[in-house]
Amino acid sequence: MDNQFPQNTSNKILIESLSDVERAAFYRKTYAHVAGGVLTFILFEYLLLQSETIVEFMLSMTEGYKWLLMLGGFMLATRYAESLAMKTTDKNTQYLGYGIYIFFQALIFVPLIFIAAFYMESGGEILYQAAIVTLGLFTGLSAVVLMTKSDFSFLKTGLTIGFFIAIGLIIAGTIFGFSLGLWFSVAMCLLAGGSILYQTSNLVKTYGVDDYIPAALGLFASLMLLFWYVLSIFMSRD
Repeated sequence: MDNQFPQNTSNKILIESLSDVERAAFYRKTYAHVAGGVLTFILFEYLLLQSETIVEFMLSMTEGYKWLLMLGGFMLATRYAESLAMKTTDKNTQYLGYGIYIFFQALIFVPLIFIAAFYMESGGEILYQAAIVTLGLFTGLSAVVLMTKSDFSFLKTGLTIGFFIAIGLIIAGTIFGFSLGLWFSVAMCLLAGGSILYQTSNLVKTYGVDDYIPAALGLFASLMLLFWYVLSIFMSRD
């Protein structure tokens, strides 16, 4: 999870050293960019779903070992995008990294959203409900941290272990052909929620006053992880 934070904070004016008014301005910029990321994600998703070639290719990549290849490519692409946004102060490069990250998130969501929207009886309703629940949870968790000013940095070790276990289970499930099931999705929602708490509480300790784009990328990543598994839970009920 360390890759989700700027690598050099020695020359930054950290948020924790600012006044409440200046912190509020940073938070507004950060969450405005998260909201912008969500809107851009919706746009990318809509455009990708218009291409029959892309949809068929992405659906074919969900079969067997191809899904592991897809996940590996996704992780490499998003890691590169994160490095663009996190390791520079140039705003154009940061926006480029954020945009690339959003695009690949939209790309990997294509099979899940296509199946929900076009193969399930109440697909539109499922997508709407999952989106509302996800945004509600994200807003609530963020508000808890920002209003109480609680420190959730202690979650880092548990989240790191949890993500490694999750990756191992996904690989094992693909290799041996077993379904991870509903409870895995529930556990991943809890993991995503913990990531939101952790990242939100670390805004003031990690980021500089001009790091609202990298901060937004980190929160957006946790939001998308939560949405994936909330949507998976809703689809399992249909």
